[in-house]
Amino acid sequence: MTIRKIAQIGHPVLREVAREVTPDELASPAIQTFIDDLIETMRDANGAGLAATQVYETIQICAIEVGDNPRYPYKPKIPLTILVNPKIEHLTDETFDNYEGCLSVPNLRGMVKRTARIRLTALDRHGAPIDAEFAGFTAGTIQHEVDHLFGKIFVDRVTDPTTFATWAEFDRHHKPKFLESVGAIVDKYHRA
Repeated sequence: MTIRKIAQIGHPVLREVAREVTPDELASPAIQTFIDDLIETMRDANGAGLAATQVYETIQICAIEVGDNPRYPYKPKIPLTILVNPKIEHLTDETFDNYEGCLSVPNLRGMVKRTARIRLTALDRHGAPIDAEFAGFTAGTIQHEVDHLFGKIFVDRVTDPTTFATWAEFDRHHKPKFLESVGAIVDKYHRA
């Protein structure tokens, strides 16, 4: 496996719309190796997810995994998930506020409104269909990664630019208030 370089905001690849992956391509050793590299790169950077466009490949593949992530300790766990050709259907008009960051936008966070409940259809890395509903922070994480495949970065979704903060200033000035809202979001969408 290879740890790949992550594209930074301003690089044109982050604004490209990725193309779908064919079943034959997905089964190829080259794409399977790429998926392994994507996972390794995401884990090395402590990301909650990573899209192919972020490592200079304009194909519709992203990896998502949330464990004990030091960047997002409040996020519910998500097992390693590979999404190929993902499509999102918004199941509600209800949104929640999420302070997001991105490996392609180093040291910056901002408040994004994310749809609270979504339906995701995609393929896994072996071509098996995924069709599931997600809510809360998990839905937000999926939306963030799928956005990358369509040339969108979280900064495009920040409606109030006064919420932008470096990670240190977020921790110092915004984290306590945000963590108050986190509990309500987790209780509403992630408690069984």
